[in-house]
Amino acid sequence: MNLRKAMLIGAVLLTVLAAAAYSLQGSFAGFGFGGPKVLVAYFSRAGENYAVGRTEKGNTAALAEIIADETGGDLFEIKTKEAYPEKLKEVLEVARREQKENARPELAEKVNLADYDIIFLGYPNWCSDMPMAVYTFLETNDFEGKTIIPFSTSLTDALTGNEKNIPLHAKGAKVLDGLGLEGKFVHDTPRLVKPLVKEWLDNLNWKEAAKSE
Repeated sequence: MNLRKAMLIGAVLLTVLAAAAYSLQGSFAGFGFGGPKVLVAYFSRAGENYAVGRTEKGNTAALAEIIADETGGDLFEIKTKEAYPEKLKEVLEVARREQKENARPELAEKVNLADYDIIFLGYPNWCSDMPMAVYTFLETNDFEGKTIIPFSTSLTDALTGNEKNIPLHAKGAKVLDGLGLEGKFVHDTPRLVKPLVKEWLDNLNWKEAAKSE
């Protein structure tokens, strides 16, 4: 290969690389280099659960791991300083009492949300609402300019119905459409859950939706 031909090939390659870099920059505009930074924050509880008996891992935790795998997000478990009972009946009693008192249980750990653009927020449906610990998480963190995408597990494949109120507690956040799945389905057939999660994410077009106002 002569020098002139080599220089021509090199110029073509540089042009292709520059075009690809420009396209990539446009795809992630508004998120900085490398695309949006994702956190999958979730509240979940092991122990006795509806329809599945005693579990070592909560249904919402299992769903959170699938979402993190699909999005490349970091996992953060929302945990309270005071653990909830293992028996389901006792948990429901505590949940109802916390709802009645509009309680804000103290959390065991914090996470620096400044490192993230998009927060997938997961929780079980407790008495047709998010657990009160999730409200603590929303109200004690700075969500200004963040995008929240909720997901939930319950007796059915529905969310709590209170997701529209998330911006009231996470000031400055934008909330996208969430995903609700039956807890038993997540527990029993994780191999079927993964394609559903992927389909939801694809339809949501979450990267683009998160950066558009």
